[in-house]
Amino acid sequence: MIQEVGLVTKQLDGNALKQVILDELTTTVDQLFTKYQKRPGLAVVLVGDNPASQAYVGMKKSACKRIGVESFEHLLPEDVGQEALMAVIQQLNQDDQVHGILVQLPLPSGYDEQAIIELIDPSKDVDGFHPINVGRLLSGLPTIRSCTPYGVCELLSYYKIETEGKHVVIVGRSNIVGKPLAAMLVQKETPGNATVTICHSRSKQLKELTTQADILVAAIGQPGFITEDMVKEGAVVIDVGINRVSDPNAQRGYRLVGDVEYESVAPRSSAITPVPGGVGPLTIAMLMKNTVAMFRRSLDVPAV
Repeated sequence: MIQEVGLVTKQLDGNALKQVILDELTTTVDQLFTKYQKRPGLAVVLVGDNPASQAYVGMKKSACKRIGVESFEHLLPEDVGQEALMAVIQQLNQDDQVHGILVQLPLPSGYDEQAIIELIDPSKDVDGFHPINVGRLLSGLPTIRSCTPYGVCELLSYYKIETEGKHVVIVGRSNIVGKPLAAMLVQKETPGNATVTICHSRSKQLKELTTQADILVAAIGQPGFITEDMVKEGAVVIDVGINRVSDPNAQRGYRLVGDVEYESVAPRSSAITPVPGGVGPLTIAMLMKNTVAMFRRSLDVPAV
C-alpha cells in the first residue's frame, strides 16, 4: 500500500484509503437499511455543461452506487437563471429523501454562488461550505467538514503522520481547501495541535516560509509551483492541486499534474501524495462519509 519512491520517500496512496473508507461506509449503509428500511440520499445540482464538472458528477454517482446511497441528479441548462436554481435548492431542502445537497461549483458566470451556498439547509450542506458549518468548524464544534481538507486529515491519520507540535505551511487560502484545513489542523484533536501558517499570492519571502514546513500543503492551482528548493529535507508534502497541462503524447492531448514538481520534490521529502491518486480520490470518499453522517443525524443515530 505504501510504495517507496527513491530511497526513503513514502507515497501516500489516496486510492487505497478511498477503498477502505467506501468499504466501511457500505457496511454502515447496509446495516442502517436493515434496521430502518431507508437509504441516504444525495442530490447533485449541475448548471451548464462544463466537461470537468460533468465528469466529477459522474464519479460522485458511481460512488453513491458503490456504497448504496440514492443519487438524485438535477441537470440544469446554463441559462436557467438564479431564481430557478434557488427554487430547486428550496425544493431539495424540503425533500425528506435528500440528506445531502451538493451544488457543483463553479457556477457559470452571472450566478451568485454565495447566495446559493447560504440557501442550502446547513443540515444538508454536504460540502461544508455554509457559513454556519464553517463557523462551527472554526469554533471546534461538531459539524460537517469540507471534503477535500477532511480528506487530507484522513490521509494524515491513516499513514500515522504526526501533526502535534509540527509546523504546517499551507500554500493557498481558498474557502474550499486552505482556510478550512488550517482550521482543522489547529484544533485540539488528532490530527491537529499543529502550528499553521497560511501563505498566498501576496505573501513575501514565500520560499523562507515553505522551507520551514514539517508538513507542506500545496493548494494554489498552479502546475509545478512548489519546486525542490522550496521544500525542507524530510518534509511531508501534500499536493492538493490538479491541473491539466498539454501533452501531445497523451491520448487526450493533456495530462494531470499537481501543484508540486513531483520528480524533484519526491526524493527530498519523507512522504508525498501523487497526482493523480493522492488527495483527489479522498474528496469523493469524504463526500460519501458526510452524506452518511447526515443520514445518521436525520435518524437520530449517533456516530460510532
